[in-house]
Amino acid sequence: MNFGNWLKRLPAPGMLALFYLIFIAVGAAALKLPLSHTGPITWSDAIFTSTSAVTVTGLIVLDTPAAFTTAGEGILIVLMQMGGLGLMTFAALLLSALGISFGIPQRIVLREDLNQTSLSNLIALVQMIFKLALACELIGFVLLSIVFVPDFGWATGMWHALFHAVSAFNNAGFSTFSNSLSDYATDPIVTLTVPGLFIVSGLGFVVLADVAQKRAWRPLALHSKLMLAGTPVLIVAAFAGFAALEWNNPGTLGAVDGGPLGKLQAAFFQAVTPRTAGFNTVNTTAMRDSTALMTMALMVIGGGSTSTAGGIKLTTAAVLVLATLAFFKRRKELSAFGRAIRTEEVQKVMALTTVSVILVFSGLFLLTIFNDSSFLVLSFEVASAFGTVGLSMGATGTLEGWGRSVIIVIMFLGRVGPLVLGFFLATQAAPRVRYPKGQIYLG
Repeated sequence: MNFGNWLKRLPAPGMLALFYLIFIAVGAAALKLPLSHTGPITWSDAIFTSTSAVTVTGLIVLDTPAAFTTAGEGILIVLMQMGGLGLMTFAALLLSALGISFGIPQRIVLREDLNQTSLSNLIALVQMIFKLALACELIGFVLLSIVFVPDFGWATGMWHALFHAVSAFNNAGFSTFSNSLSDYATDPIVTLTVPGLFIVSGLGFVVLADVAQKRAWRPLALHSKLMLAGTPVLIVAAFAGFAALEWNNPGTLGAVDGGPLGKLQAAFFQAVTPRTAGFNTVNTTAMRDSTALMTMALMVIGGGSTSTAGGIKLTTAAVLVLATLAFFKRRKELSAFGRAIRTEEVQKVMALTTVSVILVFSGLFLLTIFNDSSFLVLSFEVASAFGTVGLSMGATGTLEGWGRSVIIVIMFLGRVGPLVLGFFLATQAAPRVRYPKGQIYLG
C-alpha cells in the first residue's frame, strides 16, 4: 500500500493527529534554523519547544527571550496561533478565501478539530473564530502597548504587547520575559487584560457564537449555560482559595508590593491562570503544597470545548458533579437548567475522565522513573502538561532524554487526545446481541 492510499484510509482523528505531528516537526525545524536562536540548541530543545507551542502549553526547557531571536519569537507566535485556533481551521479559511471547495473528507477532519458533531455551518464557524480572535488580540495588543511601550520604547514595547496578546488569547503561556509577568504583578492593565483574553477564549467559540446570536439567557444552549455559570464559580472559588492559602507566604503573595490590593491582584491572576493559560506573577515554586494541589485540580479541569484551552473541560467536570448529586438524590434522570442530559453524554464524560486519569497516572509513573524530583513537583508538571497549561514548579527545565519525551507525549495527547477520543465516542454501533442483565456490587 502506497502512502497516498494509506492516507485516504486514515480516519479523521488519525489525519488530525498526523497534521499536528507534521506541524510540530516543521516548527522544530524552523526553530533550529540559525536565524531563530541566539546560541546552539539541540533537536530535543527544538522539538520540545515546538510541541509546547503547537499544543499551546507553555512549558519551556529554554529561556525564551535569552534563547530565541526576534525571528524565533515570531515563529513561536505562528505556532501558538495555528495550534490554538486549530490547523484545519487555518486550512479551511485559506481554501475558502481562494475559492477552493472544501470537500466532505476535509470537513470531517475540520469537524474533529473544532470538536463539533455536525458538518453544517463549519465554514461560518471558522470565519467567526478568526474574526473574534483578531478582534480580541487587537484589543489586547493596544491595551498592553500602553504598559510596555513606555517601558521598552515603541518597537520593543509593541513586540512584547503583540507576543503576549497572541500567547494569552491562545492560552499558550509563553512570555518574552524570563520571569513571565512577575514584574507586572500589581499593574491593573496587565493583570486584567491578559486574564481577560484567556478567559474569553477559554469559554469556547461555540459559547461566544451562541451568546452573540441569542443575546439572552433563556434561549442559550445547555452547553453555553453550563460554561457561563460554571466559569465564575470556579474563578471565585480559586481566587478565594489562593488568597487564603498564600496570603502570608513570603515566597508568593507575601513578596508582592502594593499592600492588600496588590496581593488581591496577584491572587486573582494566579487563580485564573491555571485554566490552561500558564502565565504567572508570583513564584510558583514557592507555593504551599495545598495550593499546588488546588492548582493541579484547576489545570486538569481546564476550560471549555471548542476553545484554545485544554484539560478535561469544565463541562465534563460539571456533568460529573451533576451525576454524583443525582445519584445521592436517587434520581434516574440527569438534568440542568431545565434540560435533560442523555445517558450517552454521561458515558462519554466517564470515558473521557477515565482515559485522562490513566494518561496522567501513566505519565507520572514514567516520570518518577526518569527524574528524582519530589513526587508533588512531578505531579504538578504532569498535570500542567496534560492540561496544556505551562505552569511549572521547576522540574521541566531539569528533564532530559526520556523524561522530556514523556512530557512531550503528554502535551501532545493532552491537546489532540480529547479530539481523537471524541471521534470514537461519537461513533456508535448498534449492539448485535442483547444479553440478560447482571448485577455488580459496588462500594
